[in-house]
Amino acid sequence: MVRIPLIGSIYGIANAPSAVNLRDLRYLVALADTLHFGRAAEKSHVSQPTLSAQIRKLEDYLGVKLVERQPRRVQLTDVGSRIVERARRIVQDSDAMVELARLSHDPLAGKLRVALIPTLGPYLLPRVAPRIRKALPKLQLMLYEHQTEPLLAKLRAGEIDLGILALGVEVGDLESRALFDEPFAVALPASHPLTKKNALKLDDLAGETLLLLEDGHCLRDHALEACGRVDVRESQDFRATSLETLRQMVAAGLGVTLLPELATDGPFANARNLAVRPFAKQGPSRTIGAVWRRSTTRKAAIDGVCAVIAETFAR
Repeated sequence: MVRIPLIGSIYGIANAPSAVNLRDLRYLVALADTLHFGRAAEKSHVSQPTLSAQIRKLEDYLGVKLVERQPRRVQLTDVGSRIVERARRIVQDSDAMVELARLSHDPLAGKLRVALIPTLGPYLLPRVAPRIRKALPKLQLMLYEHQTEPLLAKLRAGEIDLGILALGVEVGDLESRALFDEPFAVALPASHPLTKKNALKLDDLAGETLLLLEDGHCLRDHALEACGRVDVRESQDFRATSLETLRQMVAAGLGVTLLPELATDGPFANARNLAVRPFAKQGPSRTIGAVWRRSTTRKAAIDGVCAVIAETFAR
């Protein structure tokens, strides 16, 4: 059984042993992530009584209370929060050590956990997944979809290896790399007068009702920023949860919106009652990029995936 040193004197804990069980640190991290014994046990693949008992043993080892147990509610104590920070780093370092040893034989093999934002994933993956499979045949992509803030949080927590998102957000201690620029286009009801133009300027949208995604989607912020100098009216009655919902709202004649270029190609190009027009030169766009932890052991695989995506959209 693996045992990792955790010196109790760091926290001023008297009579604490010099080591705790790595498995129990995993349980503690799971409990901190879920704040629920049942969900933490499910995440850890053990029974709830087992997890609860091990957390109590860990508290006994350290001589402090790590969690406040209340009916239907779990909360970390102050010292519990500080210990969780160290426990999380220990668990990540332990996993990285095992992964580093395993991948030393072939760094371009094994699983790579990749998360994409919802306004990108469904439109990017059909373009790049076959190319990645051909270029990196031993690499198995585990794909997830998260909005920007949860994606960054899961990346820092070690739950994913690579994030693909629109840059411009604060990534802090994470590494990032720009992959390609994606222009925006204007989605209009098919009967709209602006469909008579082959390309639009931002000023053409003056006076229009702008339909947007709900809060939490970075595309909403990009659309507001792009249209900031134009007198458009944001719809207060409707907020879409996805690009496909937004597309249908436009087709129903409720307003206009901006769509990323990838969401206007292929099977998405001919939606009923919808017209799409590009912007004239130097129209608004977003930069798609990759983010990862500086301490990652999967840098070779990340570089390989990023290279394929960047080459796909090299102009």
